[in-house]
Amino acid sequence: IQLRNQGIILGEDSEKMSKSRGNVVSPDELVSRYGADTVRAYLMFFARWEMGAPWNSSGIEGSVRWLRRTWSLFTESGRAGSPDAQVLRRLRRKVHQTLRQVTHDFETFEFNTIISGLMELMNEMYRAREQGAWGSAEWNEAADIYLRMLAPVAPHIAEELWARQGKPYSIHTRAWPQVDEEAAAEDVITLVVQVNGKVRDRINVPVGISEEDARQQALASEAVQKALDGKQPRKVILVPGRLVNVVV
Repeated sequence: IQLRNQGIILGEDSEKMSKSRGNVVSPDELVSRYGADTVRAYLMFFARWEMGAPWNSSGIEGSVRWLRRTWSLFTESGRAGSPDAQVLRRLRRKVHQTLRQVTHDFETFEFNTIISGLMELMNEMYRAREQGAWGSAEWNEAADIYLRMLAPVAPHIAEELWARQGKPYSIHTRAWPQVDEEAAAEDVITLVVQVNGKVRDRINVPVGISEEDARQQALASEAVQKALDGKQPRKVILVPGRLVNVVV
């Protein structure tokens, strides 16, 4: 059992809200203007839950745009096509990476990064739709998981979009999706390349690359060769999956 204390939402003047200061923000007015889901999403997004922050009236427009784009993504038909396998692979990877992140963030009350993760996934879905992924099995999986992750954030919008997908009532009784770790795995990783402890380059290499191949690719880097200036390395230290340090 953990005790968690929420932060305080201050007025726009960075002072505690009070009638005497005239800096009180009325939630009823915000809900009337933007809708309950938008206000809820913005409250989750604009500050860390346990820290709070001064209210920013203009910031809520970002949540408005995100939810409008989400609505359009699910209500406007895309162009079904024959997308490249890499497009579908990239979409599934982003879906399950986001699901892993969002699952963790809900458990740790990191609500602001949940919203940013959903925004990034939405952008990836738009890119995939433009490349013909709409209507594919991978697209349908992405749509299903996206809406389930959206449901705790924007419950009314998620319920409506779920129904429009022809899904059984109600999204709020559906099980939380499970992460496919194989789908979430990256195809490539980035290695930091140092010379005498100073960063000189970053190289992308396949996941599971051998230590010898990683060393050779690091030494073949133009930036590393320039830093070596014709000198022979005395030692090449590899930290698997993270960095290569060339010692002269």
